[in-house]
Amino acid sequence: MARETSITVANSIKPDPGFINLLEIDDSIIVDLKYATTDNFTGQVIYDFTTAVARIGTAKKLGIAAQLFKAQGYRIKIWDAYRPTTAQKRLYEVYPDDTWVAQPNPNYSHEKGVTFDMTLTDLAGHELPMQSEFDDFSDRAKRNYPRNREQERYYQLLNTIMTKADFHGYENEWWDFMDNDADAYEPMQVDPNDYRIE
Repeated sequence: MARETSITVANSIKPDPGFINLLEIDDSIIVDLKYATTDNFTGQVIYDFTTAVARIGTAKKLGIAAQLFKAQGYRIKIWDAYRPTTAQKRLYEVYPDDTWVAQPNPNYSHEKGVTFDMTLTDLAGHELPMQSEFDDFSDRAKRNYPRNREQERYYQLLNTIMTKADFHGYENEWWDFMDNDADAYEPMQVDPNDYRIE
């Protein structure tokens, strides 16, 4: 079900089903796709692209968030965006626990192109201290986990601005944000390599 969007700053952004490279929306976004490398919980390369793509409407909302963060001296780093269903199947085969890795479903979340795994950096690209690393499958990853003062400051900043940009967070992963308009999109599989900027 779509969430209430009346208090967001993204009301003018309507669902747009095409896909787009996030760097075409805002080239200050840092892309570090963990599943394109072995630096992830599987220790394996899960997909063969390094281009972060999402639905155009969802990406435009992320662009609004990027501008709001930059105004306060921060940048977005994307760890995962659109994820093909073939990649989700591989992740679920390695770690079949629905709390942390969803069952493959082309009509949901990353596979639909409406969700981002992300964190914040300073303007130089250095990650800010958060409560856990990416894909920390423990209580440390949960949004209700106790944070120190610095972690709380950055968590609240991340959560507040992403909420303003019309996203909501997954309760068990502080880094996961889904577009509130997710239900407006039909399943669609694409090859992110087709969206590379030459």
